[in-house]
Amino acid sequence: ASREQIQFRNTILLDLTRGPDELLAAMKSKWRYNVRLAARRGVSVRRGVLADLPLLYQMYAETAARDGFVIRPEVYYRDAWGTFIEAGLAQPLIAEVEGEPVAMVIVFHFAERAWYMYGASRAVHREKMPNHLLQWEAMRWAQEQGCTIYDMWGAPDVLDESDPLWGVYRFKQGFGGEFVRHIGAWDFPVSRFGYWLYTMVMPRALAMMRRRYWRRGTLTLGDWLPVARF
Repeated sequence: ASREQIQFRNTILLDLTRGPDELLAAMKSKWRYNVRLAARRGVSVRRGVLADLPLLYQMYAETAARDGFVIRPEVYYRDAWGTFIEAGLAQPLIAEVEGEPVAMVIVFHFAERAWYMYGASRAVHREKMPNHLLQWEAMRWAQEQGCTIYDMWGAPDVLDESDPLWGVYRFKQGFGGEFVRHIGAWDFPVSRFGYWLYTMVMPRALAMMRRRYWRRGTLTLGDWLPVARF
């Protein structure tokens, strides 16, 4: 297998052929409680439009700065998100508390499958559990599009509590999906020297670039896109 897995090998899939009561029943009790709690505490979810793209990016950039991952410049996401939204293949969902945006997800769909691809949240009103309600509304939206599978897109390569993605995995797992492992990416080297550069030298260069961006306090990426992971 390749040392560099661009896409996640593991994911969590939810069966959307079930009705609302069955979907809720499949969740862990705390997750089911939090979905209902969010609504009781005044969290509402609206469907975003193209005019929300700057807001979506702002929340995504805030999340990147807080959690320490590198993202691309705004123009990249404006083009990517906007293209899929205009084509009817993606839907932003924005959680609000008294009109204040506090979290978002962007769900993509094609044929009978939907993907939770992007998510972000602000460091306010987190006790109201907006992210749980967002996932619930994402599932309901996917069902409206005729989707039968909701792919939560991403789980740790090794299920270990020390993995940086463990918290994300636990959050996704609570919604009652099935853990699925794929074969992942494999390399076919055509040049021994080139492959050595790719596997040994480039990762070190990328790590140095990331550290440089973090020291500057800048987590967006302009002229050297390979640094980004998302």
